[in-house]
Amino acid sequence: MRVLRDGDMNDAPAGPSVVAMGVFDGLHRGHQAVIAQLVELAQSYQALATVVTFDPSPAMVLAPDKAPRLLVTLDQRLEGLAALGVEQVRVLSFDEALAKVSAREFIDRVLVLELMARCVVVGEDFHFGHNREGTVELLREVGAERGFDVVAAPLAGDTERWSSTSVRHALERGDVEEANRVLGHAFMLRGSVVHGDARGEELGYPTANLAVSSVQALPREGVYAGAAYLDDGWWPAAISVGTRPQFYQSGELLVEVYVVGFSGNLYGFNLDVAFLAHLRDQRTFSSVRKLTAQIERDVTETQRLFGELSNHEDQLLR
Repeated sequence: MRVLRDGDMNDAPAGPSVVAMGVFDGLHRGHQAVIAQLVELAQSYQALATVVTFDPSPAMVLAPDKAPRLLVTLDQRLEGLAALGVEQVRVLSFDEALAKVSAREFIDRVLVLELMARCVVVGEDFHFGHNREGTVELLREVGAERGFDVVAAPLAGDTERWSSTSVRHALERGDVEEANRVLGHAFMLRGSVVHGDARGEELGYPTANLAVSSVQALPREGVYAGAAYLDDGWWPAAISVGTRPQFYQSGELLVEVYVVGFSGNLYGFNLDVAFLAHLRDQRTFSSVRKLTAQIERDVTETQRLFGELSNHEDQLLR
């Protein structure tokens, strides 16, 4: 997949495009439906299936105090788009200057000149440009002048609309099963393994401490059954998200991953960790012995759930 950033746009366009626009945070089932439509249209137009996305997300620049935390890193987003059949991504660096660009100027500069759009696919409620003035109606008006078609993708969902917001709300409740249902795949964290205080090793369950972005969305504090991706595939993993209440309340939210059956050094390793099910809330125990007995039960349940998943790995773990 070709990735075009701001410094890459001096080159001539690779060819005409069918373009979808959006942040696509999480690449949930609604996003997947839009991308499937994009790929199909690109084939009919004999054009490149192209996505325009933003980094950072516009909300991080326009309202940083209110901006939602992100479900995936940019790298994860790009990998997911490639897996869905996207051939080209234009990553726009979003800043205050871009926020002031009018919708018409955005269309001319990005869609027409840079990407040679023959068709543009957006959600029916999508807005863009200065003060969110860009709408489906404006796209159709300018498209008639500039020579591209516009397809408004309907909102998708079953009992309710699939959205990044609904995924975040599920994570806030610790309901990773619901988050995964909306995503169509397991919610996944990516982070670097950093040194901790070796408390897990003392308990007989050495954990990988995951350093994630400060704007990364996390599930509610608790213990989860999950999986970790190593070089040779997925391994069962018991995951703790919390502040280690048994030993101290640091106030810092930690993500600690016990990869079941693995022995080795993961420091500095970029680890993908998938959340499959909520096991229990964080709590303190009357003794370390009772804590370790509970961890053993958590690990056993993690192995059981991971085993059940093995027949559906391609659906949940991608």
